Amino acid sequence: MNKTRGITIAVAVVAIIGLGSVAVGGKMPPVVAEVQAAGDGHDKESGDAHGEDGHDKDEHGAAGEKETGHGEKEHSDEGHGKEGHTEAASEGAHEEEGHLELTAEQITAAGIEVVAAAPRQMSTSVTFPGEIRFDEDRTSHVVPRVSGVVESVRVDLGQTVKKGQVLAVIASQQISDQRSELSAIQRRLELARLTMQREKELWQNKISAEQDYLLARQAYQEAEINLANARQKLGAIGANLNASAGNRYELVAPFDSVVVEKHLSIGEMVNEASTAFTLSDLTRVWATFGVTPKDLNKVVVGKPVTVSAPDLDAKVEGRVSYVGSLLGEQTRAAVVRVILPNPEGAWRPGLFVSIDVTADKAQAAVSLPESAIQTVEDKPSVFVRNPEGFQLQPVTMGRRDGGYVEVVQGLAAGTQVASTGSFILKSELGKGSAEHAH
Repeated sequence: MNKTRGITIAVAVVAIIGLGSVAVGGKMPPVVAEVQAAGDGHDKESGDAHGEDGHDKDEHGAAGEKETGHGEKEHSDEGHGKEGHTEAASEGAHEEEGHLELTAEQITAAGIEVVAAAPRQMSTSVTFPGEIRFDEDRTSHVVPRVSGVVESVRVDLGQTVKKGQVLAVIASQQISDQRSELSAIQRRLELARLTMQREKELWQNKISAEQDYLLARQAYQEAEINLANARQKLGAIGANLNASAGNRYELVAPFDSVVVEKHLSIGEMVNEASTAFTLSDLTRVWATFGVTPKDLNKVVVGKPVTVSAPDLDAKVEGRVSYVGSLLGEQTRAAVVRVILPNPEGAWRPGLFVSIDVTADKAQAAVSLPESAIQTVEDKPSVFVRNPEGFQLQPVTMGRRDGGYVEVVQGLAAGTQVASTGSFILKSELGKGSAEHAH
């Protein structure tokens, strides 16, 4: 019994090994076939059952391995496909960078104008930093010509005044004395005139001697001289000749101007050394700047200049009116002056400006309107027209003159570029970049 059971187990093991070999290699080894044939006679049913179980396990394992291998292959294929797609998209984006596709109708509707890069004669200029100053020929420091006490101040700081307008009133003992003297001289003159007339009549009627008449006429003439001297004294200090004005001294504006400084207050004691007001005619100002010796040959009287103020976004043309003959001890530069009209008062003294002095003129091989230049990624660029639309092209700029800019590198003469409305293309390019980033 035990012997039969042992044979049965051995046959089953051999059958399992044989079936596994068949599953892998597709052919049963000869030793297995002989053992199986010997065991068939003892326990066929038991061996068949074990063989079927082993066969099922082997088929299940083989199927699992096959499915696993297939999954790994599909995953590998998907990975390679994704990487290839990313590389292709990157290459396409790189090829389309800076390119805008627009039809002729779209360009016209957007108001974009196309111009050709062309040669142009341009001026070479030298730029100096400068400052707006008062016109010293039209600036006055008003001082009282007599001592006294301030009774009233009639103008405010920054006020526009007319020539002869009263700025302040000062009570002065000196003025009072001079007006009193003038009044006395006027009365003595009238008395001398009457005396002279009486003596003349007496002399003509041979009542008195001619000598008396001549003395009376001399006294009258001396009174006239004294009156003229008294009037000159009052006129020299700018005082009113009317004796009824008493001790009041009026400080008046010498010309049409603006009050830029005021140093008076009511009740203040002033004298001939006190600066009461500073007045300046701001309808004309100076633009001054320093020029070192190496540039003095480029800056001469009469040279046209352009004065610009970036803070005001303003620009005005002028000419050099003065070049200093001496160099400053500290700056070692000569002072240069430009007279500027300032009817609106926009050019205020103290404003820093840039002054472009035209040096010479030369031919630029390629030039464009300034409106064609756009800054993209901190680089000056233009939009070049092509059959599909426009292509962004970085350029290197040179001189600027009269609304045009020289293109030193990056563009050939005759190339069509967007001018008016080029900022619209810049905006569209920025939108495209933002969408691509998302």
